[in-house]
Amino acid sequence: MGSLAALRTVLILGLVARLAGCAPGLNGTADRWEALYSRSLARIPGEKREESGRDSNYLLGIKRLRRLYCNVGIGFHIQVLPDGRITGVHNEHRYSLLQISPVERGVVTLLGIRSGLFVAMNRRGKLYGSLHYNNECKFRETLLANNYNAYESVAYPRMFIGLRPALCPTCSFDYPSNSSAACSLYK
Repeated sequence: MGSLAALRTVLILGLVARLAGCAPGLNGTADRWEALYSRSLARIPGEKREESGRDSNYLLGIKRLRRLYCNVGIGFHIQVLPDGRITGVHNEHRYSLLQISPVERGVVTLLGIRSGLFVAMNRRGKLYGSLHYNNECKFRETLLANNYNAYESVAYPRMFIGLRPALCPTCSFDYPSNSSAACSLYK
């Protein structure tokens, strides 16, 4: 008898709530989420395509942690030291870990994680660590046929990041495929 009374009470409360308009009814939220999900999987035919959407922001905001490796002599990793010097080191070192961040399509910045300095190149082609981001910190990233990446200064075209066998940074005026010193490989 008690369960019948409870059921009757629930039914009466349901009817009263429905009449009062405070019952949670379907408001189409589930349908909207389904539509949003299906639109995210594929563009609906006839829907206007956003030209400034995905393609212009390709890789923006995606930060990669890498060590850049130059295949000169026995091979070196580029490292950014806290005093602003950029050198090469044979083994992986705490100062050789770089954050590669895109700033435009095909253009990246290189930030030394441990030192907190940006890799920059002055007009003479000398690499240095910069505390502040500026135009000399931008490099055009190009994937070469040998699966190496070349980094060309945006501020000073035809100047590429590289290392000499003496562990000193250098810039190369050759196209990187002609100079192993100007090539970097992710590790």
